[in-house]
Amino acid sequence: MSTLAEQKEALETLVEFNDRLVKNMNIIVKELSGARLDDTDAFLKGIIDAINWEVQVVNGTMEVLNEKTERIHKETFNQGIIDFSEAIKAKDDTEIAKAIQNLIPQFENLGNAAKEVL
Repeated sequence: MSTLAEQKEALETLVEFNDRLVKNMNIIVKELSGARLDDTDAFLKGIIDAINWEVQVVNGTMEVLNEKTERIHKETFNQGIIDFSEAIKAKDDTEIAKAIQNLIPQFENLGNAAKEVL
């Protein structure tokens, strides 16, 4: 993403979706922690896609997000994503749930940072 206008537009879209993503992350943690439903795998796939999309936005808007003050701690955020993708590769519900649980505060912070920037 190059222009400031494009970056802000991406962050506006992120803000619209972020609250729902965080809510869904909380729900999927419960499902993966023993309350699995018929559609848990499909639901998880949707959440993975949403997380991947938000990560792309973060990568494209990091300088705006962290302008003047560090709102997103890049190393912590990236480590959370790495742990999450390793848990998914392992196909271990407990590990995926734990990784998502650890990402929730990061994504809540991301939503707040995006709102602050806008």
